[in-house]
Amino acid sequence: MAKGDSTSSNAASQSSSGAASSSAASSAASGSSSGGGYTTTSSGENSQGNRYCARDYGESASNQNSYHYSNTDESYYYSNSDGSTYYNDGNGGSRYSRDG
Repeated sequence: MAKGDSTSSNAASQSSSGAASSSAASSAASGSSSGGGYTTTSSGENSQGNRYCARDYGESASNQNSYHYSNTDESYYYSNSDGSTYYNDGNGGSRYSRDG
């Protein structure tokens, strides 16, 4: 997805085990992070209260479709722009992978 594109990403279609449904609100905004600039391509909350945010870090990112979601059970998941992933189950357990 090109920087500045306001099209919703695949994060909106994640299953109810984590991310918000495709019926969640979408918006386009700009921001920055310590790793460089990004464009928020979609974000929202589903009817169960689970929230998600999808970001585009540009063509040079290993994972151009990075996103994160947080759930009402306090678990959360990150798919990072460098291709790594992080999951926290909300109960003290977590998993990190550099390979995604």
